[in-house]
Amino acid sequence: MATVELAIGDEAPSFEAEVTDGGKVSLSEILSTGRGVILYFYPRDNTPGCTIQACDFRDNFGRFEDSSWKVIGVSTDSAKSHQKFIDKHELPFDLIVDEDAALHESYGTWREKSMYGKTYMGTLRSTFAIGVDGKIAWVGYGVKTKGHVDSLIEELKVG
Repeated sequence: MATVELAIGDEAPSFEAEVTDGGKVSLSEILSTGRGVILYFYPRDNTPGCTIQACDFRDNFGRFEDSSWKVIGVSTDSAKSHQKFIDKHELPFDLIVDEDAALHESYGTWREKSMYGKTYMGTLRSTFAIGVDGKIAWVGYGVKTKGHVDSLIEELKVG
């Protein structure tokens, strides 16, 4: 199967997914409230880079909220793992449980990776800003943890 590669202006793949508390979140439901979505994909809860990224979103959460953006993280970790991550770092946003990587695949973030000569499937750290029209307003595949949120704030002109 070819890897999806979304671009600015593309229609965002719709989704309905489980979040940490067992509830559901859907793209159409969020967009119907007049808010855009910052959907960020990260490899693992409670790992150094992912913690830096999550805490950066946490520390700037009010700015995104004030600018009508809803922040949601996505990884293949379990709801239990997500809850520990949220509790430990006081994250004020939902984390999507995507254990089968279906949402990752629809956004093109489930990729073949290589470490120490072995190949495996894993998450390519990526972020998507989805405008209220349902189209991709900003996309970053393979983003770095440090400075990423600041760049996103600047690009989207977040308050």
